[in-house]
Amino acid sequence: MTLLSVRDLTVHHGQLRAVDGVSLSVDEGEVLAIIGANGAGKSTLLRALAGLNAPSSGTVELAGRDITRMPAHRRVVAGVALVPEGRRLFRSLTVEENLLAGAYRGRPGPWTMAAVLELFPWMAERRGQNAGQLSGGEQQAVAIGRALLSNPDLLLIDELSLGLAPVVVRRIYEVLPGIVGAGTTALIVEQDVSQAMRVADRVHCLLEGRSVLQGRPAELTGERVEHAYFGIGAAEPAQEGRH
Repeated sequence: MTLLSVRDLTVHHGQLRAVDGVSLSVDEGEVLAIIGANGAGKSTLLRALAGLNAPSSGTVELAGRDITRMPAHRRVVAGVALVPEGRRLFRSLTVEENLLAGAYRGRPGPWTMAAVLELFPWMAERRGQNAGQLSGGEQQAVAIGRALLSNPDLLLIDELSLGLAPVVVRRIYEVLPGIVGAGTTALIVEQDVSQAMRVADRVHCLLEGRSVLQGRPAELTGERVEHAYFGIGAAEPAQEGRH
């Protein structure tokens, strides 16, 4: 069943068309990775899906419900949670307090404090530590836990690996199957193409705000992905479809 459906979405930053007529869909229980170079429009797309950037045109549907003009706080209640670029934790609050900030809406679901601590066992002993004292990877884990405690149907993760050591990135990606297995669909923005190709069911490449390639990792050659990512040669339009 399709959980997220985006049709011809365009988003402007002033006069700049940051997202240009993008269409995509995500099934329940799927991991979709949005890839692309800096400035491709990935983060703007994610912020539009979270309700933080208003689209100029196009539609966004969640489980068949039009949420295109729904404000961000209502999207949280509807089942959309964003892990923003840069984590955006409350640095003066403890790990536990940051996590609890995600649960304030009280949306029912499988994600409780105990479930998050099971997903990230190290947090149990450090729940009283200030978030500002954590490493970048630990902060990213807390940001993911905070989002999960809102019990989203759709988890949006922006630039998951940005600024993190490869070993830290691997550890964070290792928990993704557990997140999806609990019933949460994931849409991740990732500059690291190799990581995206490894963990995603499908990838969708943006170039200058436009969809230029999409498909399952096994169906996409490295050359096709490289050409789409860097805009080498004539870009092929992405054929938005199911499988």
